[in-house]
Amino acid sequence: MRRLRVIVALGALLSLLGGVVTASPALAGRGPKWQPPGGPPFTLLASFCGFKLRVAYPVNHEYTRVLHHADGSTTFLFTGAVTASYTNLQTGKTITVPENGPGKATIGADGSITEVHTGRNGPSILSPADAKRFGLPTVSVTAGKLAFSVTAPPRVITSLSLHGHVLVNVCAALT
Repeated sequence: MRRLRVIVALGALLSLLGGVVTASPALAGRGPKWQPPGGPPFTLLASFCGFKLRVAYPVNHEYTRVLHHADGSTTFLFTGAVTASYTNLQTGKTITVPENGPGKATIGADGSITEVHTGRNGPSILSPADAKRFGLPTVSVTAGKLAFSVTAPPRVITSLSLHGHVLVNVCAALT
């Protein structure tokens, strides 16, 4: 289950980065090397909330800057405004939440990941076991500093801390 959470989280991260291959006039205000937002909606399995959960980004003005380092690691800097919508695919109930916190993700040459986010952030997606281990909901939006580390494959969360609070327990809000 941990692998699934990490795969989902990495998939979301990569999907956000995957759509950033073309330049945009909006980049003029961001400076050089900032890439425009991207990323399609995705669906989480029912094992996260008890129902399938659709995550989409109706407003996405987040930009990413990719920095490659001599040691083989890569850092992704995130900034800008994002609004996420969460839909319970069983009932059709939807909530929309602004998530405009900046963040930084570093992927080590070995594939390990360290991320730090501040402000309003989401979705924070954890397997039920990891949610219990860290005392957080399986899917949430947080405020404050959220930091976590993940090992190189097989992708195990080694640390997670929230110096802030959970703004929205997404699963609970949609039941």
